[in-house]
Amino acid sequence: MPDEVYPESPFVSLLSDYGFKATFGNQHNTLFLRRALQALISSPLPIATVAFEQTTFEGVTTESRSGLYDLACTDVEGSHFLVEMQVSRYPEFLQRMKFYAFTKFNTLVRRGDFHFGNMPRIYCVGILVHSIFPELPGYHQHLNLRNAQGALLDRQMHFITVELAKFDEAAPITTDLEKLLHLMKSLHKLRDVQDFPLFYREQWIREAIEELDRTAMTADERMHLEMSIVREVAVLDGHQADLAEAREKAMAEGEAKGLSEGKAKGKAEGKAEGKAEGKAEGEQEIIRLMLRNSGLGIEEIARYTGSTVAYIEAIKNQLS
Repeated sequence: MPDEVYPESPFVSLLSDYGFKATFGNQHNTLFLRRALQALISSPLPIATVAFEQTTFEGVTTESRSGLYDLACTDVEGSHFLVEMQVSRYPEFLQRMKFYAFTKFNTLVRRGDFHFGNMPRIYCVGILVHSIFPELPGYHQHLNLRNAQGALLDRQMHFITVELAKFDEAAPITTDLEKLLHLMKSLHKLRDVQDFPLFYREQWIREAIEELDRTAMTADERMHLEMSIVREVAVLDGHQADLAEAREKAMAEGEAKGLSEGKAKGKAEGKAEGKAEGKAEGEQEIIRLMLRNSGLGIEEIARYTGSTVAYIEAIKNQLS
């Protein structure tokens, strides 16, 4: 699984905020992004150049998201790419993809004075650690508007999802998409370059790995990494607080419906139990994030979180 803990690895996970931005969001060297996009959208043609855009959704997602990282860019053909990664479980992720894609569509329509001819293509790409289509076979889905017989009706808007939970990194690796997903699931598990598969020597992958090697980082890059981890933990902590608040509100509404005294007593007990479980779940998620991305030892994480070493070890063993 991509969230397994390998703190002895010198490589930052691509599934972290820092890892995603250092590779997919590297504006100084776009080779990795271009090859990754070509693989994700299953294009037979190389993407020659990309231009980064200021994401329209930055203000929306910075405070509210949990493990979601956005990237917007265009290629020389004028196609627009929205790449979003979701680390935590989010069954409604497809709805968020639609929101982003249609917001971009509306922006382009207004920019063209509401003329719908020659609209550029929009590729909305979602990379998910967990599965949102558990009933569907395959880890790579390409969604378009089609009729009941399966005939393609629209080539302008594309939704592409990748579910890392379904991808088997131990299977034979041949395509660029398989190489990309192997890198995303496996790099942070490896201790040394001697453990690398041969295709990690390919230039686009090799250059991405160089950005994620802790041992080669400057002091400023290490500080950036640590600050990024702190921000991730803060966002996750805030998300857990939002969940707790929503849970409180829902339970309060239920209590206000005039339940009997006996049922109210049972609900109060369940409420207290739910609050305790929610708090524990939030703490465990933060610890998993720190184990996966921070490079800190168990004792250091225990000190920062106020937990016992045994508690941190137990969470690590669950993920191993």
